[in-house]
Amino acid sequence: MKQYKADLIILLVTFFWGTSYSFMKIGLDTLAPFNLIALRFGVAFIAAGVLFHKKLRRADRKAVQYALLLGTLLFAVFVCIIFGLRNTSTSNAGFLMSMTVIFVPVLTALFLKIKPDKRLIAGIAVAVAGIGLLTLRPHAALQSGDALCIFGALFFAVHIIVTGRAGKKADSVTVGVLQLGFAALWGGLFSFLFEQPELPNTAASWLSILALGILCSAVGFVLQAIAQKYTSPTHTGLIFALEPVVTAFFGICFLKETLTMQGYIGAGLVLAGVAVCELDIRKLLVGRKRTGKSSYHRAA
Repeated sequence: MKQYKADLIILLVTFFWGTSYSFMKIGLDTLAPFNLIALRFGVAFIAAGVLFHKKLRRADRKAVQYALLLGTLLFAVFVCIIFGLRNTSTSNAGFLMSMTVIFVPVLTALFLKIKPDKRLIAGIAVAVAGIGLLTLRPHAALQSGDALCIFGALFFAVHIIVTGRAGKKADSVTVGVLQLGFAALWGGLFSFLFEQPELPNTAASWLSILALGILCSAVGFVLQAIAQKYTSPTHTGLIFALEPVVTAFFGICFLKETLTMQGYIGAGLVLAGVAVCELDIRKLLVGRKRTGKSSYHRAA
């Protein structure tokens, strides 16, 4: 698979995840947090397991080990998001969770000794500025849930990096499916310990669980695991920075929310930051010049 195709798949996953905040909000109206996590990833594991049951039967020890680690990280990410949202605004949470785009290259440089180039650093800076304009509001005070959201972004950055390594050491589909099962197990365990587990009791809550489980989790995390074999963790983290843009678009179109001029500028900066990192302008210009010369000689 070409890298640009892998990046397009990551972009599709970003779209699914951009809708997840609304579905989580609907689900939390009737379900407790750990219960929601257990149901979401339980549905995801069953859906993906049915589709890839042959691969699961051939799962080796390394795939299970990576899946356990990734499933634990996944559970930690969503615990931070859900409990963080209880004590901070959605705008602050969106910005802080998008700090994944900063944590990925920093952690990659620290632990994998892969230094980001200047173009990538510039793209990250532009994208982060855009996320700030898109999600933060004037005079917004820091809330106690902000720290949890920062930890969530950090856990997700580690998840992205480990997923990239797992795809090279074990079967990516097997790892992608099994991690959903482990996340569901953690959610179920904590729900039994601290909550009263129950099934959704309204059509809206069932819709949220099915959408979160099938689209946002089963499809999303399996596609992420497959695509990351062919692209870098830093590219993945940067494309995920588009999630607030997708969230805003979904809210405007379906939830009748509004976006200020500041928000539109921020969305444009996020897109520009991704373009700076994904497109090597120098190579494009050089290629265009070469194409122009060769066309001229052929015409002559």
